[in-house]
Order: sequence, then structure tokens, then C-alpha cells
Amino acid sequence: MTDMTKKTFVWSIFTRIFHILLIICVSIAYITSDFDNLLSFHAAFGYTMVVLFLFRIVWGFMNVRYSKFSDFTFNLHDLFDYLTHIFHPKKSYIGHNPAASWAVVAMIILGILTGMSGALVYGTQEGMGIFSFLNHTYFKEMELFEELHEVIANAFMLVVLAHIAGVLVDKFVHKGDAITSMIDGTKNANATNLILTFGQKIFGFVWVATSILFLLYLLSSSDNPLLKDGNTHINYEQEHALFFEECSSCHILYPPFLLPENSWKIMMNNLEDHFGDDASLEEVDRLSIKNYLLSHAAQHSTKESALKIMQSMKNKDTIAITQTPYWIQRHKNIDKALFQSAKVQKKSNCKACHKNFEHGLLNDKDIHLPKE
Repeated sequence: MTDMTKKTFVWSIFTRIFHILLIICVSIAYITSDFDNLLSFHAAFGYTMVVLFLFRIVWGFMNVRYSKFSDFTFNLHDLFDYLTHIFHPKKSYIGHNPAASWAVVAMIILGILTGMSGALVYGTQEGMGIFSFLNHTYFKEMELFEELHEVIANAFMLVVLAHIAGVLVDKFVHKGDAITSMIDGTKNANATNLILTFGQKIFGFVWVATSILFLLYLLSSSDNPLLKDGNTHINYEQEHALFFEECSSCHILYPPFLLPENSWKIMMNNLEDHFGDDASLEEVDRLSIKNYLLSHAAQHSTKESALKIMQSMKNKDTIAITQTPYWIQRHKNIDKALFQSAKVQKKSNCKACHKNFEHGLLNDKDIHLPKE
């Protein structure tokens, strides 16, 4: 065992700030993953996590004592020996012990893969961000990409939890100072102090400053390439004036992609009984609107909602959007009193919560539940 008699400077201020920023990004990204209307925040903190890790990779090759990868212990025999004697370690480590060495590398790899797969899901499923162009090609595989992202993210979180468990073992079992060293940068050990070169200090400053500014940039503007909405704002009045005029004169305008072809056929072939009202049209007008609805029905859309409505309906002939299995499942946790409130009044008043509904946009980020 090393004679613990003096304070040794081990972690630079840049490494410690990196840890703080990483904890913040991972925590917020994890928490916001369950809130659809916070998806842009989830993406922003996820992207920043990737930036932090990319800089950390470079830092690992910059000959920074205790932080460089060459100082890590990757020998499998050492790892086995450390884990089998974790409560009574044979050897102390100034920097990263074998378990921490493997955990750090695993977190870097899985963290970057989590961010990349998340960006892919953001593009294919939501039609947003740098991969929004893939929405038109791979939208049918959006669930596959989402599952891949979840698997990688869960693997990443497992390693994070294992790393936290290791730190707690060091604190309460080994009576070590891994936690306090991330505050003041020092450990009780007879070892060589960390001394950064001028170039390493410059890089460390750029690392921290860039990461913080990058996050602030993403949070301050949603119109940036990484978060930008790639979905088209549809002007239905220009696209099909008759559809716009006839349908919006009696109720809000429902985007055609929210029902499949067969549902529109049934509806348009029975306008004499249109949800209890007579909405009959001249035959020429009826056929014109019907053909437009059929050509823009769920089968022909790359919208997430269109695909999931199609999947949920299977062979059902539902003509009310609010009666589709997907709509019911999507809104099951919403207080029923909201639909009866003065600002919503009924379930079919979709634009009360989806502000761009009548322009064909149902992005999660645009969901705002009215409050009395």
C-alpha cells in the first residue's frame, strides 16, 4: 500500500469542470427523455454530452498525468484481481483503478453512440435536426432506431451507475477520497503532482468554454442546424383551397395524414351524415376533396403520428381521429377535465394544445396544455 502522508494534485480544474458539466448533461437528458414537450432540451443536453466526450478523448492523448489513457489500467488480470478483492484491495491507485479505467472508456464510447443514435431518432422520427432529411426515406424504421437508441442509452446508464457504485465503495468501504478529489483536485498520496503545460491549459480552457457556449447556443435558439424543425409548414389554403374552405368553415382543419385512405373514403361517401350533420357537397367538389384526402392520407405521409395511427388501426374503419387506438393511448394520461375546460371544450379541438395543428405540424415541442 502507498503511504498516504501528503496531498497530491491529481485532477486539473478542467477535468473537474468536465465532470460537473457531464453530470448536469446526463442527468437533465435522462430526466427530460420522458417529457415529449421537452424533447429539444433532451437533444441539447445530449449533444453537449457528446461534445464533452469528444474533447475528453483528445485530452486523453495529451500526456496529462493521471488523465491520459496510457495511465489507465486495462490489464484484464488486474481488473479481475481488483474486482475479486474490491472490499479488501491489494493495491491503491492514484488515478484510475482497473474498473474505473474500463468504465471511463465504456462511458465515452456509449455516450457518443447514445448521442449519435439520438440524433438519428430525432431526424427519422421527428423530422428535426441534422438528420431530418432521413425522415422521408427511413420513417418506417423510426421505431427500430428508437429501440436502438434506448438500448445504447440504457447500457450507458448502467455503466454510469456502476461507476457511481465504485465511487461509493471507495468512499465508504476503502475510506478513500475519490469524491473529494473531484472537488479540490487532490488525493492523499505520495505521488507526483499534476502540472499542466501552457498548451494543455489553453486546450482545457477551450474545452470548457466551448462546451458551455455550445450548450447555451442550443438552448437559446431552436433554429440551429442540430435542433431545427425540418417539417414543412403546410398552407392548406394554397394547396387545396376547396378542402380548406369547406372543411374549416364548420370545424378546425384536420390534416389528411391523420386518417388512412379507407377512413376518408367512408367519410366522404357519407357526407349526408357527417357526425350527425348534413355536410353534402356538389359532386364535383366532393370528388375533388375526396381525391385530395386520399392522396395525402396516412399511407402517403412520413409523419410519426400518421405511421402510428396506421399501425394502431390495422383493419378498423374508424373515421374519428379521437377514436383511433393511437390517439386514445397517446392521451390516456391527460386529465379528462381538460377536454371539458373552457379553452378546449372537446377532444376534437386539437389545435387547443397543438398550436400548429392546422398547418400539419404535430411536433412534441409544440404541445402546450392550456391552463385555466
